[in-house]
Amino acid sequence: MSMIQVAVFAAITALIAFATYLHCRGQLGEGHKGEKDYFLASGSLKWYFVAGSITLTNLSTDQLVSMNGNQMALVAWWEFAAVAGLLILTFIFLPVYYKNQCTTTTELLQKKYNDKHIRALISVLFLAGNLFIFLPAILYGGSKFFLSMLGMDEGIENLLMFSVILAAVGAAYAIFGGLRAVAVSDTYSGILILGLALLVVYLALQAIDFDFSGIPAERLTLIGDADSDIPWPTLLTGMIFIQTFYWSTNQTITQRAMASPSIREAQKGVMAAAGIRLIIVPLIVVVPGIVSYKLFGDVPQDGAYGRIVAEVLPVWLSGAFAAALFAAVLTTFNSILNASAALYVCDIHEAYIDRPKSVAKLSAMVSIAMSVLALLLVPFFASQESLINTVQQLYGLLSMPILSAFIVCLLFKNVKAGAAMIGVVTGVVFYGFWSMVWEPAHYIHGMAVTLILSVLTALLVNKLVFGQTAQFSLGGADVETA
Repeated sequence: MSMIQVAVFAAITALIAFATYLHCRGQLGEGHKGEKDYFLASGSLKWYFVAGSITLTNLSTDQLVSMNGNQMALVAWWEFAAVAGLLILTFIFLPVYYKNQCTTTTELLQKKYNDKHIRALISVLFLAGNLFIFLPAILYGGSKFFLSMLGMDEGIENLLMFSVILAAVGAAYAIFGGLRAVAVSDTYSGILILGLALLVVYLALQAIDFDFSGIPAERLTLIGDADSDIPWPTLLTGMIFIQTFYWSTNQTITQRAMASPSIREAQKGVMAAAGIRLIIVPLIVVVPGIVSYKLFGDVPQDGAYGRIVAEVLPVWLSGAFAAALFAAVLTTFNSILNASAALYVCDIHEAYIDRPKSVAKLSAMVSIAMSVLALLLVPFFASQESLINTVQQLYGLLSMPILSAFIVCLLFKNVKAGAAMIGVVTGVVFYGFWSMVWEPAHYIHGMAVTLILSVLTALLVNKLVFGQTAQFSLGGADVETA
């Protein structure tokens, strides 16, 4: 790495941090007295910060590196389908969250079921997913990109070294700034990363004279066959449920939309994020990977994006891009840490231990512990062939069972929390058997089956075990206290 690259990288990284500090300095410390202040930025996020934070929280190395690493157009369906998920958040879930004045998405479950235990169960599942899947995957993907772009040895020692740096800086944002600092840094970084990623698309296309000839048809098609990563029938089954779960119930995402001064402001931000997802993101997560296939052939283990960036960008811009990717990794990492702290503090610690004297201090302890544990799991993700497919398949253990609890409480009344919890646990066990032992069909189909089974189990147990008949009611209702 040249001195020019290092200088540009350091300057841009420092500039983003300084701009974030200037925007938040009057609200640090004093604004961290309670949960709403620390986790929802005191309800102060304007629509453009909501849009920027949602966009960059999701857009990190697990998209840019791993999706381009597949070197095919088919993975763009994850982004097209995400637009539907954001629309569902805008018009279905956000009105419910704002009406119930929720700090966490799981708080809605407690209010609908009139039971704190189901809130805690779902929080534990969210925390498990963040700790064992998303945080280590982000650290690995970010480290992988930098090593690939810099032409350094990609052995486990270097991967862990870069992962430690990313975890330390990302945790610092989450600990000292709360959601406000996270969202602001997301937005500034998002402008940079989207601009440079689009430049990479253009320069990559220019490198092949905008000529896709010679690239196998299966690399360019959007219609996946039965043996592909995304068979086309899965778009009609589990895909929409995956997106509904991720964008509408996942605390890491919805936390931003719940932190606006009004629901109208939040909806504007989410719609702007949906527009970015539809128009810009599919291009930047598939085109460079496809071009890299034509230039370099099949690049193993998610190395395609780092290689194409190193190939097409001039030296000084590669330093800027490294800073942008560094920021993207940090913002995704610190967003998950902040959301995880919110889930632990609000849903578990306060419910079963005590109200903390300092929300910020307890959140810092949670963030540090999760960062350290995530680092220990980086070697596992380094052994996987495709990061994006591994993440999606593993998260199916939690996503559909969790979504079932939300669907039951929003579509039915007179359902006991215990019945919904049994439905959730049944879904976890069933999906694990489907995807890891039985494997009768694609795991995305398995997600749809898991969701239906979890909902039906909850309704059946509610009738047979608890002696209550669920009643269909849009919006659901709180159950009566036994």
